Amino acid sequence: MKRLNRGNVAATTDLPIKILQFGEGNFLRAFVDYAFQKLNQEADFNAGIAVVQPIPQGMVSVLNEQEGLYTLFLKGIKDGKEVEEKELITNIVKGVDPYLDFDAYLDLAKEKELRFVISNTTEAGIAYVASDTMDMAPPSSFPAKLTVLLHRRFEHFKGAADKGLAIIPCELINYNSDTLKKIVFEYIDLWNLSEEFKNWVNTACSFHNTLVDRIVPGYPKDQIDEYNKQLDYQDKLIVSAETFFLWVIEGDEALRKKLPFDKTDLDVKIVADMQPFRTRKVRILNGAHTSMVPFSLLYGNQTVKESVDEGFTGTFIRSLVFDEIIPTLDMDKEELEAFAHAVFDRFKNPFVKHRLASIALNSISKFKVRVLPSLLAYISRKNDLPPRLVFAFACLIRFYKGSWKNQALPVNDDAGIVDDMARIWKSASFDSVAQQVLQNVRYWGEDLTTVPHLKDAVAKGLRYIEEDGIQEGYIKFENDLKAGRYAN
Repeated sequence: MKRLNRGNVAATTDLPIKILQFGEGNFLRAFVDYAFQKLNQEADFNAGIAVVQPIPQGMVSVLNEQEGLYTLFLKGIKDGKEVEEKELITNIVKGVDPYLDFDAYLDLAKEKELRFVISNTTEAGIAYVASDTMDMAPPSSFPAKLTVLLHRRFEHFKGAADKGLAIIPCELINYNSDTLKKIVFEYIDLWNLSEEFKNWVNTACSFHNTLVDRIVPGYPKDQIDEYNKQLDYQDKLIVSAETFFLWVIEGDEALRKKLPFDKTDLDVKIVADMQPFRTRKVRILNGAHTSMVPFSLLYGNQTVKESVDEGFTGTFIRSLVFDEIIPTLDMDKEELEAFAHAVFDRFKNPFVKHRLASIALNSISKFKVRVLPSLLAYISRKNDLPPRLVFAFACLIRFYKGSWKNQALPVNDDAGIVDDMARIWKSASFDSVAQQVLQNVRYWGEDLTTVPHLKDAVAKGLRYIEEDGIQEGYIKFENDLKAGRYAN
């Protein structure tokens, strides 16, 4: 089989470098590089990407061996139908390893048409390392590397305002760009760089917070023969991803003109404030995940797809989202419901085996951030308890007992929390368990026993789970709440 290179697949290399990308991992290649390829194809964007390897161990050498080429396989559910697509990504024109050739990295600052910096260096990548210095080749942290490159560009173009860059990080932390900008300015001060340079970064460059959303399983090693059969070349960098795509970028009309994604069919939203979209994702997508894990594992399901396909659990999860979470969110209802329908398409994706046990990590802290706000907002707005969210809360507490029907449960959390929950479960009554868990301010940030009826309802849920199982227990629980019977 022929090697993958531009000569063998007739892919040109004449795209000017407009994008500098820190990171060559699966997510960036299946998300950002795919997005800019669509922009090239559908909006005549004419942008090439230079990829920088952000850590000493990486894949830039393999990327360069394939002349920046790789195949992206997209598999998922769209509007209830299975979709499979593949595309050869061709817009990466250069890969640079700054640990092997730091001068080549600095030379990227001189690219006349460079306009954007994209990054995904993991959540730990946007960090301040006080030992980084200006003369290191390279500095260890991503923000320090970026500061050095910006300074070189400032000097090379003599502070020209039109040579500033739009910096769009994709790391999975909230306010990712604000955090990055703060650290860049810390390095400017630490290294005693000029006020002129600081002003140029502040005025000629722009920093944009983002939200990214696409599941990217990556290299499909378990099915690689099946994927290779679909190609007539050898590709060492195959990447697989779901079809769903969402990129929310904070920016103004000027950024919309620079990035004309409105001319594509991609769901890229350039908005003044991305926080409502983040809240939507956290409450609906992540909230549904976190709610379903203990509940569905106790029922007997093993995967997300099984959970939403099964009659009882699927109805429960769908009602939890549409009837109890969505009514607490201050966005257009039709937009929220459309997003939720897309989420359930993702949950049903037959090509992604998403095991519940793999997303059970740190379930208590996840529940606090992803689910508890919906539960409390529902109570505040409706002056009533949401039965499914409260029952999911009871399932969470029962899950942390550690075993169910003589089988170990995949509890995976801080040892202190696991030990604390084991101690609590030695209590003599469900009422005592509910009291101790809900009053723990370290878990929830507040004493939840002050919420009217919540402690009694959770205790009742725990008793029904233990005595009747998940399905029959929930039916009894819901009937009691409808009748206003909260206490045991």
